[in-house]
Amino acid sequence: MSTFKEAAKTLKARARQLKLETAALFLACKRPDIPWYAKLFILIVVGYALSPIDLIPDFVPVLGYLDDLLLIPLGISLAIKLIPPEIMEACRLQAKDLFKNGKPKNYIAAFVIILLWILVLGSILYRIIF
Repeated sequence: MSTFKEAAKTLKARARQLKLETAALFLACKRPDIPWYAKLFILIVVGYALSPIDLIPDFVPVLGYLDDLLLIPLGISLAIKLIPPEIMEACRLQAKDLFKNGKPKNYIAAFVIILLWILVLGSILYRIIF
């Protein structure tokens, strides 16, 4: 039983760390000394992390949680590697209280994901009909 509690504590700590990293990336994206390609990648990762809609819905068995468990942490770690360490540290310090009232929702990313699903479903229907 104690190993389950330890695993739960570890998971909670990692979730808090991801939340902090997301906030720090959000702040880093606003800085003028970050290259444009890093900003673009950060916008995609942070937008998806804050989106209220997942690319793969959670009710889909196994794959539904794939984005939460793999895609978002992988995207965040890649985005961090695009930013100089001293800038990332400064952003982490600023980010401590950014999401203390909960994470904001990114409805633009949600719209893009819904549009992507509409395009995929439309393409499938087009192939079936024609």
